[in-house]
Amino acid sequence: MESKRKGILIDVTRCIGCGQCASACQTSHGLIDNPQPKLSATAFTVIQPVKDRNVRRMCMHCEDPACVSACPVGALKKSAIGAVIYDASLCIGCRYCMIACPFGVPKYEWTKLAPYVKKCDMCYARQLSGQQPACTEVCPVQAAEFGDREELLEVARQRIRENPDKYVRRVYGSEEVGGTSVMFLSDVPFEELGFVAPAQGKNPVPVLTAAALGDVPTVVLVGGSMLSALYWVHQRKLAVALAEEAEKQDMKGGK
Repeated sequence: MESKRKGILIDVTRCIGCGQCASACQTSHGLIDNPQPKLSATAFTVIQPVKDRNVRRMCMHCEDPACVSACPVGALKKSAIGAVIYDASLCIGCRYCMIACPFGVPKYEWTKLAPYVKKCDMCYARQLSGQQPACTEVCPVQAAEFGDREELLEVARQRIRENPDKYVRRVYGSEEVGGTSVMFLSDVPFEELGFVAPAQGKNPVPVLTAAALGDVPTVVLVGGSMLSALYWVHQRKLAVALAEEAEKQDMKGGK
């Protein structure tokens, strides 16, 4: 039986801003547990205070991701369980994913000798082992809930039906850019909380870019060989940088 797409439902009205989700995320990904004010290469989810509310920011894990469509080497892909995951071994450092993402999520390790793109992976490894994402597991007030996307969407709609005076009658992520695996409920208009109102509306970004890509067959053909060369150069630079760093560490250890 085919596994159902998973998702996360975040209720802004329930969040108390404790930051446990952000801390758990950093710990589970081997990052320094240091609260960050915005998304970065070392902070895959953050809590931002907006209009007396605590607003969670993280990768939206689009149903039809622009980052996946833009990546020329397949370093990003939409997994069967819903998470958009990244293969650093394929990345050539072009950063097209950063430009393509309508939510500005992917970040680059600018300070590293061997930089990679970083973002939330919805705790993909944890999910494969039967666990839920670290952020939803530690939430003390169930402001963030994990489960099957369609079931969470129905939970959200039911909550709106039962509390029509409390919630905005909209589940953010149900349709935006073709739908996302991370969805939100709020008691004030999402735009007032800084949520993106993508220019493409409900249309998946790849659908809108397909026509433009189809008009440049020559560029694609020539680009193939160029990308192969760029990939080799990028991998070579990474290998050299890592070797130099290892040599420095050996020298320090020998003192």
